[in-house]
Amino acid sequence: MATPPASPHAARPYRSERRLHYALTRWTRRIVTVYGALGLAWAIGGPLLIGAGTGAPGRWTAIQLGSGLVFMAVSTLALSIVLRALVRRITRTHRRLAATKTDYRRMFRTNPGPMLVCEMPELRIVDANPAALAFFGFSRSQLLGRSLDGLWSGVDQPIVANAEGQHLRTGQAVLLDGRQRVVEVRDAPMRREGRDARLVVIDDRTAEQDARARRDQALARLEEAQDIARLGWWEFDPDTGLGVYSKQIYRMLGRRPPPDALRRHRFEDLLSAGDAQGAAQLQALLTPLRGAGPVCMDALVPLQSADGRALTVHLRANASQRDSGSAVRGTLQDVTEREDARRLLHEREAQFKELVRVLPDGVLILHGEHVLYANAACAQQLGYTSETLLGESLERLVPAQDLEHVRDQMHRPDTTVGIGTALRMRRQDGSVFHAGLSLGEVRYSGRDCRLLIVRDLSEPERMRDALEQSNRELQAMARRLFSLQEDERRALSRDLHDDVGQAITAMKLSAHAAQGETDPGRQRDDLAHIVQLADASIDKLRNLAMLLRPPQLDALGLEAAVRWQAGMLFRASQVELQLDIDPLPERPDAEAEQACFRIAQESLTNALRHARAGSVTLRLKPAGHRQLRLEVVDDGEGFDPAGPRGLGLIVMRERAQTAGGTLHIDSAPGNGTRVTLHLPYAMVSASSDVLGS
Repeated sequence: MATPPASPHAARPYRSERRLHYALTRWTRRIVTVYGALGLAWAIGGPLLIGAGTGAPGRWTAIQLGSGLVFMAVSTLALSIVLRALVRRITRTHRRLAATKTDYRRMFRTNPGPMLVCEMPELRIVDANPAALAFFGFSRSQLLGRSLDGLWSGVDQPIVANAEGQHLRTGQAVLLDGRQRVVEVRDAPMRREGRDARLVVIDDRTAEQDARARRDQALARLEEAQDIARLGWWEFDPDTGLGVYSKQIYRMLGRRPPPDALRRHRFEDLLSAGDAQGAAQLQALLTPLRGAGPVCMDALVPLQSADGRALTVHLRANASQRDSGSAVRGTLQDVTEREDARRLLHEREAQFKELVRVLPDGVLILHGEHVLYANAACAQQLGYTSETLLGESLERLVPAQDLEHVRDQMHRPDTTVGIGTALRMRRQDGSVFHAGLSLGEVRYSGRDCRLLIVRDLSEPERMRDALEQSNRELQAMARRLFSLQEDERRALSRDLHDDVGQAITAMKLSAHAAQGETDPGRQRDDLAHIVQLADASIDKLRNLAMLLRPPQLDALGLEAAVRWQAGMLFRASQVELQLDIDPLPERPDAEAEQACFRIAQESLTNALRHARAGSVTLRLKPAGHRQLRLEVVDDGEGFDPAGPRGLGLIVMRERAQTAGGTLHIDSAPGNGTRVTLHLPYAMVSASSDVLGS
């Protein structure tokens, strides 16, 4: 702060010094005059009074009078000299005191730190330097006379009126605009105009506290960053063989960080290798730390944490030049996830390379219009080897009719030609084939390239033709199925007409004959014939009804119906039948029961008629949640699944798919046949794949 300009008050010490000098000189003269007058009166009057009273001779009196006058003159002169010297000394002392007071006043005024003077015991502010006025924002008239306690908020120890000595306090100063500043308050006793007072010195510590807070925040962020990066520091003392480690290292190693005073360990006690090879590597790394030579450590070390986890840590230290016995500092970072990710990335790259290698579609990477990479499938499609295809130009691989279209697509960003688009490619021998192309962008060898996927559409076209042929065969089978259904209906109609209808007609004729018969014996014969015809008709109708839907399926359920059907089919056969039927936890829907029954009926019929089997096994069991499993196994001749399929197999698969189930037929010539049906209790939409033979 600049020194304030001189004022009329600056001449006061000088005038005060002159007044003091004049006053002291006057009093000195007065003292000398009074002393001389009194001494002269005593020196003259004393001998005369003594001589008159004693009657002494005049000569003796004169001697005493003369000696007294001489003494008074000498003592008066000495007193004058002493007092004059004392006046000069007092004047000089006053001058120095005034100069000191002026200096201290100037120091008080020019001190850059806020300073206040308070009278005791009220702590009323009686003086303040300009720095205090600027700090608090008050004018001099606003600040003087205020109580010192009104300027603080949260001072840990308030200034006490009878406090002695110097004191140091911290708190927050309240400024005129309401802002608060962190301050450090020092006060010391003083005298002002004969009264006890306090000199209060204020140090603004706001910037220091902010810097400390920023430092603590930076340290906290650094520690947080180290926790996130799983990075810690260590310092090793070769003289003691002990090291100091950060908290992050303890946490990384699965240990609880000890207090700072106990955070000293040997490296070998803190780091635990996962195996013997890791222990040998760790020992080889730590041995140079105990020597006096340079240390350069940068290695990945496998460790085992305290909780048994396998870790990979990156141990670093670099002390190329160090004195003997100087500490070595370094870092330890947990890179387990990074190394696992790197290892997984290498595995994925290897898998991707292998995938591209075995991919049935061709893969080309083009820079400009020249081949940088081609997989084996692409080379085979184009009639090249993988090596000879490298460097070939696009115009050699694409016919001229489609070249401009491919170039146009290659130069359009984010534009692809979908696989299946009818474009043509040229082989090395000049032949052309249809291909589906897909274009994309890729980085290869540090360059922006184009990825071209080539799919040979020759085989899909052949498959499309085969699919069309299969569809035609399926349509023919469907027509045949409808024809068989009509034949079955005609047979059923014929049986009803020829057998049941004729029996009913015979019963009618016999009834008419019995009505007109007068002979009781012949009438009984006619009635007996009617009963016989009725029984035969009932048996015929029952057999027809059972063929359409056995009553056991409705009355007793799926298990009893399958058991009855198997017994009916194999009752007159020499083939051994084994039944393994478990009760179902709940009854399936009617559609599921009928599908399972018909598939079991067809499978047993096929095994009995065509397999030439010695034994047939039927198993019906619950499988999973609301599922049933039917299995029919025979040891017969089997058949070739790739050969022609009969209509019964098609019907079985259609029934399973309609009921929401799956049907598997496993067979081979000479190895028998296994039919496996998985069916839900409740019929769902047919969405499952039916694996045929």
